[in-house]
Amino acid sequence: MEIEIYSTDGKATGKKAKLSDAVFAIEPNDHAIWLDVKQHLANKRQGTHKTLEKSEVSGSTKKLHRQKGTGGSRKGSIKNPLFKGGARIFGPKPRDYSFKLNKKVKDLARRSALSHKIKDGSIKVLDGVSLGAPKTKEYVSILRSFELGTRRSILVVPAKDEMLILSSRNIPGARVVTATELNTYDIMNANGLLIVKDAIAPLEAILTK
Repeated sequence: MEIEIYSTDGKATGKKAKLSDAVFAIEPNDHAIWLDVKQHLANKRQGTHKTLEKSEVSGSTKKLHRQKGTGGSRKGSIKNPLFKGGARIFGPKPRDYSFKLNKKVKDLARRSALSHKIKDGSIKVLDGVSLGAPKTKEYVSILRSFELGTRRSILVVPAKDEMLILSSRNIPGARVVTATELNTYDIMNANGLLIVKDAIAPLEAILTK
């Protein structure tokens, strides 16, 4: 598969980039995408939620009245969950929500997500991106060239570039990642992906091992 290469001003350079069909043109597996996104969101959960159960609530453990003969319901202590200020029945406890997902499934999910985006025309290949100093204004102008000024976007670079990272961090929805950091959630959540030409080879190498 070949795709047009663009400059940072959004104009076609006349050159073509060759993309691997094994990464960008597979039959997408939506279930693998769902599993990978589910794992990503689960791993982000803190799991620190906690409520007090009966043994943890402050209060007397004395039985409020005798079991039978009062005409009312049976009651234990004032810590009964049915009373105001009482405990909670089967309340949440701190837990770890993360779970394991096989690497092959995660790679399939990323390939499927990229294949979806290439079909939608949401992926653009750039000849190169470089900033001499952190300039948010210059980064915004690049995004606007591809109609991504106020939309969620990802720039995939071959290696970590501090200037690009600093230039993008104050822009809502804009991210700069390397090929190894790109994940299924970010791909599916983005309105557009800008991939630097030199980042294609490492990205394909990771996903076709």
